[in-house]
Amino acid sequence: MTEANNSISIQNLSRRELSDLVRTQLEMLLEAGDLQAAKAILVPVQPADIADAIEGLPEKMHALAFRLLSKHEAIEVYEYLDYSVQELLIEELRSQEIHDIVDKMSPDDRARLFDELPAKIVNRLLEQLSPAEREFTSQLLGYESGTAGRIMTPELISLKENLTIAQALERIRRLANASEMIYYLYITDEARCLTGMLSLRDLVTSQPERRVGEMMTRDVVYVYTDTDQEEVARLIQRYDFLAVPVVDREERLVGIVTVDDVIDILQEETTEDIYALGGGVQSGGDNYFQTDLLTVARKRVVWLFVLLFTNTITGTIIKSQEDILSKVVVLTAFIPLLTGTGGNVGAQSSTVVIRGMNTDEIRSMGALQVIGREAIAGALLGVMLGAVATVWAYFLQNNLSVAIAVGISLVAISILASISGSALPFLFRLLRLDPALMSAPFITTAVDVAGVLIYFNLARVILKI
Repeated sequence: MTEANNSISIQNLSRRELSDLVRTQLEMLLEAGDLQAAKAILVPVQPADIADAIEGLPEKMHALAFRLLSKHEAIEVYEYLDYSVQELLIEELRSQEIHDIVDKMSPDDRARLFDELPAKIVNRLLEQLSPAEREFTSQLLGYESGTAGRIMTPELISLKENLTIAQALERIRRLANASEMIYYLYITDEARCLTGMLSLRDLVTSQPERRVGEMMTRDVVYVYTDTDQEEVARLIQRYDFLAVPVVDREERLVGIVTVDDVIDILQEETTEDIYALGGGVQSGGDNYFQTDLLTVARKRVVWLFVLLFTNTITGTIIKSQEDILSKVVVLTAFIPLLTGTGGNVGAQSSTVVIRGMNTDEIRSMGALQVIGREAIAGALLGVMLGAVATVWAYFLQNNLSVAIAVGISLVAISILASISGSALPFLFRLLRLDPALMSAPFITTAVDVAGVLIYFNLARVILKI
């Protein structure tokens, strides 16, 4: 196959298919000891896809495959690798190889790597960094985790107001390689305080003799070093920025957070929320499928014990109703339907409320307004579901009184579940607990226990027992 045909076949592949193809070919060539051919197949492949291919190789081949890359490629690919693979390479590669890679990483990516590594390795790597890179990294590691200061990069180009456009362009040409982002240019005064910004587009389309101060925008959106990373992500999403400047409490410009960092943040936060909604199955910073099973079981068992205890309480309540159950045994057939439906309704309410909290969509609404809205929604859902359940229950058991008890109970349980699902996230946030982590098991508890009590008490009234 010619090189042109090979290029076309690669272009027609999806990213996942390309990574799998490269991994398969790479593993086969490494096993055969054909390093030259293995190196050749990596030439047209993007760094992110090379990283995926290396991660898919057997652990013993990671270092061997990584050594096929040129120094420049190795730096790019290393930043895309999973933290577990990065740590493995640190242990297997020579000290000088690691020094060359880590020293050339962008400061924010290096800080994230150091967050995942054992302190002993971090201290050794810090000692090997150049003075400038060591200062950058120490600065970022000094900020609290999850803040703008921790995820920003200090590599940026700043300008002064008195520079001409020609002088500014010359400065950009000279410093471009040392900056992660040149599309936005930030203007500072003599004290390094942020005073304005200018886009590269405005700069290159202006007359060379004009001053930066005449062109810049003084109304700049910025964040502080201690601003939560989720708030930074929301700002960049809201204003469609490619980057946002970060200032300290004296409003001195200290770095920028770029859109690629925000994508990482959104993935991290979404993963954390999904794990939390699953009952705390895993912390968001870990790779679930690379964690040993004992740790997995330990993290998941806590809430399973909570639910186990809940079911015990529900069982006790059912046992206490033996008198009515002995007379109308058919009532037991509808308990799973009622509690299961209530749990689903509550989970829906908690999901939309927690998402609204994370995206600030409910900022303009008070807690009572949100809860009231969900209660009405629960009532509407209950009426629709209750009507169907009544008909279905009568069709199954041919007992109108039991069918009515089931239908009315479902309406009441739906309202209760909606109120619980919307109120508990607000309560847990007030108590400084994670709403996503705490809501699911407590909604299950409330709906199961209260739902069964509602059902049996309504049945007693309707059946006159």
